[in-house]
Amino acid sequence: MSFTLHVPRPLRAALALVVLLALAGATYQGVTTSLERRRYPHPGRLVDVGGHQLQIHCTGTGRPVVVLEAPAAGLSASWTRVQLALTPVVRVCSYDRAGLGWSEQGEGAFEPARVPEELHALLEGASERPPYVVAGQGLGAAFAAAFARRFPELTTALVQLDPPEASADRRALGRMPGAMPWLARVGLLRVIDSGARRGELDPASRAFMNRPDHLTRAALELAKWDDAVRLASSPVTGADGAPPHVATTTAALPGPLGTERGAEAAVAAIRQAVLKAGKGRS
Repeated sequence: MSFTLHVPRPLRAALALVVLLALAGATYQGVTTSLERRRYPHPGRLVDVGGHQLQIHCTGTGRPVVVLEAPAAGLSASWTRVQLALTPVVRVCSYDRAGLGWSEQGEGAFEPARVPEELHALLEGASERPPYVVAGQGLGAAFAAAFARRFPELTTALVQLDPPEASADRRALGRMPGAMPWLARVGLLRVIDSGARRGELDPASRAFMNRPDHLTRAALELAKWDDAVRLASSPVTGADGAPPHVATTTAALPGPLGTERGAEAAVAAIRQAVLKAGKGRS
């Protein structure tokens, strides 16, 4: 005895239309991504950090070197306004964490503790010598603090802009971060204009916020949000057994990092930390 599954013609037509739209969207996504790769080449250089390469972009001269950690789902281009403003007065480096922006992902699952280790390897490989003023915004502030705690002897100041809290609202990828890479693969993010915050993003960042590889890695970072926050606050002991001192500046930005108001406030906080660091060495 056999059964034949009868699918109504309207349903078959609807399924066929869905498949056709998905194929068209995936083709559109692939072609657009290919064009964007040529339109937005990496602004800096790629440096090996042990099996994969990270992109770092350094401008300006002087000491200490300002190192910028991007916010959740962000990349080095998130700091464009800030880096342009700081370049005339100090050496400043922005970079992309593994799997984000122009950086390669590397092997293994994402672990927040690898971020400061890879940043240290990147700075060494790029011949950017300490001391460093490490600045981060949002989730990037947690990674910046983790670097300062892991390498206090190399860090002369820490700047935390909008530092994150555990179990906080984390909508850097919208309400469904796990679904975003799949929506990107079939081109839906581009169609529905994923950038509800497009006025806050530079063109390169907008392009990557529609890339499934970038969004997949960003979603993994968001999943480890609380681990990153705990890592940033973990105790550190110096060589003499005492907690090492790193001058810390904390500020709440009046607007997103990519806006004029947000960037101006970030620049002011970082410049203040650089001046304090300079006085401390004199």
